[in-house]
Amino acid sequence: MSVSLNSLSALSDYVMAAPRRSERRLVAMAGAPGSGKSTVAAQLAHHLMQQGSPAQVVPMDGFHLDNALLDGMGLRHRKGAPETFDVAGFARLVPALGAGNPVYYPLFDRSRDIAIAGADVLAETCDTVIVEGNYLLLDAPNWRDLSALWDVRIALSVPEPVLRQRLTERWLDQGLAPQDAAARAEGNDLPNARRVLSESLPCDVVFENDSPVA
Repeated sequence: MSVSLNSLSALSDYVMAAPRRSERRLVAMAGAPGSGKSTVAAQLAHHLMQQGSPAQVVPMDGFHLDNALLDGMGLRHRKGAPETFDVAGFARLVPALGAGNPVYYPLFDRSRDIAIAGADVLAETCDTVIVEGNYLLLDAPNWRDLSALWDVRIALSVPEPVLRQRLTERWLDQGLAPQDAAARAEGNDLPNARRVLSESLPCDVVFENDSPVA
């Protein structure tokens, strides 16, 4: 049964008390697009470091498939949906993150809309790895196998109207006109968000992150 938290201090305490299966503690930070995963993950890492556990955030977004592949698959318009990620490659990375060695991983460059291989490295001193991504707890083929790998499973809870506001503002910040920003949010982002909200496996912690600004 999951617990509901709305304090980063309480969330950090929960993570610190959780048993681990490997040398590093593996934490999943799952949530819909616009739920504030990267922000909350970075804040949690800061709290953990203050408590003596060197922590690092690893985003799932580095496993976006390249646009050329998506064009060939007819999926470019659905970029960000589960089927547009290299879930098999991501699943190979996660167990490696738990070992005590440096691990190289890809990052996604939003400004260029591309994934960059080997763009960052998990430090050997890292004690807690916070992996953040939309589909870490998705109940779907291949994705559902990831749930067993996490020591702590955190799901961010954000109402759909707040998600809509944040996602529209994200596209406005990318330079889109208001009507185009709204169309991008409604046409792709929100369907992906609804899938996360309705098709996710059980979590350990529900973290309330419903302030108006992400």
